[in-house]
Amino acid sequence: MKILFLGDIVGKATVAYLQKNLWALRKARGVDLVLANGENATEILGLSRDNAQDLLSAGVDVITGGNHTLHNADLYNMLGDSPYLLRPYNLPAAAPGKGETIVEAGGRRVLVLNLVGMHDMVYAGNPFEAADRILAHNAGKYDVAVCDIHAEATAEKIALGYYLDGRVQLVVGTHTHVQTADETILPGGTAYITDLGMCGPQNGVLGADREVILRKLKTATPQRYKVADGAPVLHGVLVTLDGDRAVAIERI
Repeated sequence: MKILFLGDIVGKATVAYLQKNLWALRKARGVDLVLANGENATEILGLSRDNAQDLLSAGVDVITGGNHTLHNADLYNMLGDSPYLLRPYNLPAAAPGKGETIVEAGGRRVLVLNLVGMHDMVYAGNPFEAADRILAHNAGKYDVAVCDIHAEATAEKIALGYYLDGRVQLVVGTHTHVQTADETILPGGTAYITDLGMCGPQNGVLGADREVILRKLKTATPQRYKVADGAPVLHGVLVTLDGDRAVAIERI
């Protein structure tokens, strides 16, 4: 089984690029399941209902979220209704949506966990305890498990990777928009990377227009973010599973 997990999607140009190219990429690489973090897809801050639907029709099977997922209120009903759209599980229980889902791909039942880190994130509960709860109440209902930990602190992501090693098949970090070079198979057979990077324009600052970011950093004044110009690049990982173990992880 092959799983493609794409990093944080930034901006409508990237959504359009995926609409043009993702199905062909899936076919060329023999991908069974595509996951992507979509919390920045609607012009850096949040995800609209329209863009969520665009990504799902483009070939993304499940969209995970992060600390900006709830920025656009028009997404709330879809968060509650769609099994293919997640927000972090360890947000307050009263938040719209859910942080786990089970989908079928490649003849297997895949449990997707969406968590957010504790450090420098607001309203977040403990992701280690949250992961335990998700795995416990879904026991016997899935064959493969995949986790997106959307977090600022690299140590928190690495620790969660080891904590879930052998209990899930893939743990990926998102949020920083910079792809790390530490992709590995952990001792228990779990594929891991600290951050997938982003899918967005490479010539900005984390996908944002660099002049806007420079003004903010030079003047310490609030700025309205906008997406950088230029062609998007895709960052993520392609993971190959054999039974209940990951046997390969490739950065793309």
